[in-house]
Amino acid sequence: MTYHSHRHAGSPAQPVILALHGTGGDEHQFTDLIRRTAPEAGIVAPRGDVSEYGANRFFRRTGEGVYDMEDLALRTGRMLDFVRAVRAENPPRPLFAFGYSNGANILAAMLFREPKLFDRAALLHPLIPWEPQAQPDLAGRPVFISAGREDPICPLPQSLALIDWFSRQGARVESLIEPGGHQIGRAELAGLQRFLQSGDPAS
Repeated sequence: MTYHSHRHAGSPAQPVILALHGTGGDEHQFTDLIRRTAPEAGIVAPRGDVSEYGANRFFRRTGEGVYDMEDLALRTGRMLDFVRAVRAENPPRPLFAFGYSNGANILAAMLFREPKLFDRAALLHPLIPWEPQAQPDLAGRPVFISAGREDPICPLPQSLALIDWFSRQGARVESLIEPGGHQIGRAELAGLQRFLQSGDPAS
C-alpha cells in the first residue's frame, strides 16, 4: 500500500520518524517540528487517503467520536503494510512514530495489532472509544500519551482509560495532561521532543 507522502532520508545512523497528521492536516504538518527536534532523523509523513468534506483523514467516521469500524480495520491494515515497507527500506534504523488526533488514532490502532513494528510511539490527543483486546507485545514498549483536560473532542475520562490500558499491557508509558483543549500545547511539544530525542542513538 502506498500513500502520497513527504520523505526525507536523513542520516543512516539516526532513526526514521513516522509522522501522522490530524484531521485536515497533510504530510507537511509536522515536518518543521521534526527537523527542529531531530535534524538528522529520517522523515516519513503520509497523507491520509480519506476525504471528509475536503479534510484529509486516515479513516472514515459517521459522526464526532463515532468511527466506521470496518473502514478503520481496513485502513489500519493498509497503513500497517505501508509501515512494514518503510521498515524494509530502512532495516538497521529504529522507527519512531507519533500522531495527532486522527493520526494518533490510526497509530493507536496499529499498536493494538502490531506494536513490534515501532520502537517508540507518541499519541497526541487520541480518542479510542472502546477497550482494545489485550496486547502482550506492548510490554516494555515506550509510549507517550498527551491529552487536554478540557478537550471537547477527546474527553479526559477516555484519555485516562487509554493511558491505563497501555500501562496494564506493560508499556513504558509517559503521560502528560494539559489544562487546555484539543490543541497541542507548548508543554506537549516539549514532552514530545524529549520523548523522541531520548531514543536517539546519538543522544
